[in-house]
Amino acid sequence: MRIAELEVVEGVAAGVPFVALPPADPAAPAALLAGWHLMEPPASERALAAALPMAGLQAWRVYFGLPLTGARLPGGGPAELFRLASEDAVLNVFGPVTDQAAGEFPAALAALRDWLPGADGPLGVFGGSAGSLVALEVLARGDADVAAGAVVSPVVQLAPVIGRNERLYDVTYPWSARSHAVATHHDYVSRAAELSAPLLIVAGSADDIAVREPAAALRKRLGDRAELVTIDGMGHTFAEAPGLDAAPQTADAARVDAAFSAWFGPRLRR
Repeated sequence: MRIAELEVVEGVAAGVPFVALPPADPAAPAALLAGWHLMEPPASERALAAALPMAGLQAWRVYFGLPLTGARLPGGGPAELFRLASEDAVLNVFGPVTDQAAGEFPAALAALRDWLPGADGPLGVFGGSAGSLVALEVLARGDADVAAGAVVSPVVQLAPVIGRNERLYDVTYPWSARSHAVATHHDYVSRAAELSAPLLIVAGSADDIAVREPAAALRKRLGDRAELVTIDGMGHTFAEAPGLDAAPQTADAARVDAAFSAWFGPRLRR
């Protein structure tokens, strides 16, 4: 499925840029699915919409742009974002991006409920990698009544993923008391009881152990409130690099898309 084949709504809701895809029947009442992209491919709202369109659902699918990305890059552009991440990925990027995105969600949701025709049905949330932190934090905060959630290539525990990035980029992260506190907050295995909705967890069999093992641990902690799907051969990303623009759906993305669609379909019906 190409994003160009679908009617695309783009805008800004309470200061948050988004791309939205309409429900299967635009004339009928619809659920609302809200999600956040990765910082690796697919690394923008348009790219995630193309990768995971979830066509056929009777739901508006809304893909938010993360803070510090896209239209909200810091002054200095990508070079400044790279500098911030190199200086302190936890305190300068993962922590503030997640906190801002989760904090701005209730107002953005209210604006979308008013703006998107028929979008007054059940709510689902989803995210990938860095965007999964936002989806999990939204579930944990409980500021919105969420019927179901789904995450892919999930950052279920932040600290191990920082270790993954150390290995990937051959760097050493300078842990501090403050960054340890942020990582402890973003440990959703320990905070499993706070997650307010049934959760689908999708991980690639070729992803790093820092993603796969925490994903399995969260599934175990949640018991029958969660389902874990492993995509054979998939790594952490599921779009072609650089993954900033809408692009043809990859085979891995199609399998994630099918898993998300099957999960949300029955759980977002009235």
